[in-house]
Amino acid sequence: MVSNSLMRIVAPCWGPSREGEDSGKGGDVTGRVDGLLWYKDSGRHVNGEFSMAVIQANTVLEDHSRLDSGPLSSLDSGPQGTFVGIYDGHGGPEASRFVNERLFDNLKKFTSENQGMSEDVITKAFLATEEEFLSLVRKQWLSKPQIASAGTCCLVGIICSGLLYIANVVDSRVVLGRLERAFREVKAVQLSSEHNANFESVRKELRRLHPNDPQIVVLKHKVWRVKGIIQV
Repeated sequence: MVSNSLMRIVAPCWGPSREGEDSGKGGDVTGRVDGLLWYKDSGRHVNGEFSMAVIQANTVLEDHSRLDSGPLSSLDSGPQGTFVGIYDGHGGPEASRFVNERLFDNLKKFTSENQGMSEDVITKAFLATEEEFLSLVRKQWLSKPQIASAGTCCLVGIICSGLLYIANVVDSRVVLGRLERAFREVKAVQLSSEHNANFESVRKELRRLHPNDPQIVVLKHKVWRVKGIIQV
């Protein structure tokens, strides 16, 4: 079980979110703006307190995120918990916006069907969301060709029934801050691995999935990139 004190350490990495019913009770509801920094000092969710912040790096903000606290399924008897999703978009905001809108709903759907949270439920939610976006691209790419070049990293954390689930696609990273009381310091603990073309295992996987494309991974300016364009 992740303690409330550790949750307060991890939470500042969370970006602007669509908050659940319990997350806005008490504390700063709307957040504050300081130049390109947006932050929220304190809020509540079913597992304790949280804070969050985001810094805008691009002229067009391609990233999206959300925090939902409460029911994790469509059933009244379903599990309660906290969902955090961080979506680092690239090539435009279309993919990250779509995942932000659809992934949590798909998670609740499969949680209901399986009557509980599990690794399999999260995997099904990711695959269903990906297929929905690909279907959208197939329908719109003639009128909106830019949508075909949009993508997103996807990083999800779920606290449910005393367990912390982590799911990661592409190269975002989950880091847990663990308080070392004896040394009075916070130790960073990496909880996820990046899916990045700089890793040999990822390059091998890409070549296996695309055997007829000799340019699927290209070394460009001493950095491995997919199609010579992007690392992820």
